[in-house]
Amino acid sequence: MSIFRGSGVALITPFKKDINGEIVVDYEKLEQLIEFHIENGTDSIIICGTTGESSTLTEKEHEKCIKECIRIANGRITVIAGTGSNNTKRAVELSMKAEKMGADGLLCVTPYYNKTNQNGLKLYYHRIAKSVNIPVIMYNVPSRTGVNIEAETAIQIAKENENVIAIKEASGNLNQVKKIAKSGALDIYSGNDDQIVDILDKGGIGVISVLANIYPQYTHDMVMEYLEGSKIKAIAMQKNALNLCKGLFCDVNPIPVKKAMEIMYMDSGILREPLIELDNEKTKELTNIIESFVKSL
Repeated sequence: MSIFRGSGVALITPFKKDINGEIVVDYEKLEQLIEFHIENGTDSIIICGTTGESSTLTEKEHEKCIKECIRIANGRITVIAGTGSNNTKRAVELSMKAEKMGADGLLCVTPYYNKTNQNGLKLYYHRIAKSVNIPVIMYNVPSRTGVNIEAETAIQIAKENENVIAIKEASGNLNQVKKIAKSGALDIYSGNDDQIVDILDKGGIGVISVLANIYPQYTHDMVMEYLEGSKIKAIAMQKNALNLCKGLFCDVNPIPVKKAMEIMYMDSGILREPLIELDNEKTKELTNIIESFVKSL
């Protein structure tokens, strides 16, 4: 059974400066964002994914963000915890803690920097899957991690680990997506907002989206229009949003989407270094793109 269909938001993590000038998680803002998504069509919250700057969270912050998200959601929306790591032991420990907290599923990015090979990926996902009883979604994003989960590898992992049920595909390789879909071994979620309809057309069932941070209802509606048979309308919605999707990746994610939230009066606070603010030129371009998109609605 699928963990969700439709639009899952790759939720940003809001930060603020405390009285000592330290950058800390803004848990009050986090609650506001979760309520916003529950009220505006999002089908699943993905907390502490890479868009959530998870690599800069302390262990305590990472665990508290997951715990708070589950508490706030209170069963009203599916919560998927980002628990992937380039340290298998840490990924396993965090996955077990997320399950104990009550997460509905896990999103596990491939190991980054040290990467590993295809056999290492099989072992990595096997270790995680066998440590928990909840569903696991693999996350394939070679542009960020330097390693690709090949279609054959993804299929084998799913066949050997019954709770590995899905893959977030951000490789951009639609032939690879098609192979995975043809196997029937995994649910597929688009990991690229500019390829939502393309991946649905290959057999996907949804998206784990950056765009949904600012336009949750639009993203949900685009997916559901397609899944419910209105393919032409979904294609038109995708085409209409392409320039905005491009703008949200005019710099390293999540720099632009946090700036977009600020522009749209949904300020999510500051970034954690090494990420820095969007420069003035790109901010002007992003502002124009957002204004143009608003006029198109």
